[in-house]
Amino acid sequence: MDSVVIQGVELRLSPPDDLDWEWVGRPELRRQLLAAWMVLDDHDHAMSPRLVGKPGVGKTTLAAAAAKTLGLPVYVFQATMDTRPEDLLVTPVIADGQKLRYIASPLVSAMITGGVCVLDEGNRMSEKSWASLAPLLDRRRYVESIVAGIKIPAHRQFRVCATMNDDSSTFDIPEYIHSRLQPQILIDFPERDEELAILQANLPFAPARILHYLSVFLERAHEEDQAYTVRDGINIARYALKLGKSEPRGGLDIKKHVRHATLQILGEEALEYLPGEVPVDPTR
Repeated sequence: MDSVVIQGVELRLSPPDDLDWEWVGRPELRRQLLAAWMVLDDHDHAMSPRLVGKPGVGKTTLAAAAAKTLGLPVYVFQATMDTRPEDLLVTPVIADGQKLRYIASPLVSAMITGGVCVLDEGNRMSEKSWASLAPLLDRRRYVESIVAGIKIPAHRQFRVCATMNDDSSTFDIPEYIHSRLQPQILIDFPERDEELAILQANLPFAPARILHYLSVFLERAHEEDQAYTVRDGINIARYALKLGKSEPRGGLDIKKHVRHATLQILGEEALEYLPGEVPVDPTR
């Protein structure tokens, strides 16, 4: 683990996440995120956008793919209701010989190395935790660790965004933070052809028929305002394929195995959105 010394205090850095993900959704969304991160001249600074949408629509994938476009490492911090300010910044630990050691969070590690930090599910954090990031999200571009007693400036290349789930199990973001997390980029359910492309990218080993079958399922669910996402479709397809492989003769019955997988993954209420017929293999 690499380390740096800031104001006489040694910080052990967290490693970046290995997220070599491809964004196969709407190019316009990636363009919007990259535009927010753009720096026009020495008097400008990168913005700190928030990506808002239902769970499973690809918010983290979008951020990781945009970071890859910039050639920057990605650090993901998973926010929870229990996240404390010191969790976000610097955590003290007792090392060998009872010596105190300071560990930089993924956020601070990204700040120091000039990477991208994704604050995942940021609206699960309390105001107290968000308050510690206020100077980072404006022109000051630094954080202060009370635990380590240091002020940590952000590298010029540092970028940050927060993903936020559009559901009821979250906190309201305080206005002084809300105004700093701009712009808001809304990520809605993809169109059917986009969802099919995402399924194909994640399941290149799957028969085309099962992916087309599930793309119809997702389209029908969206039309009825159901919150099923392409992540659900991927999980259903993977489990259905495994069920088929586990059969004594190893045969895949798409309707049978997809129905079984849907029941176990999403519940009985999702079964009504499954198509009645399996499409003809489009590759033939």
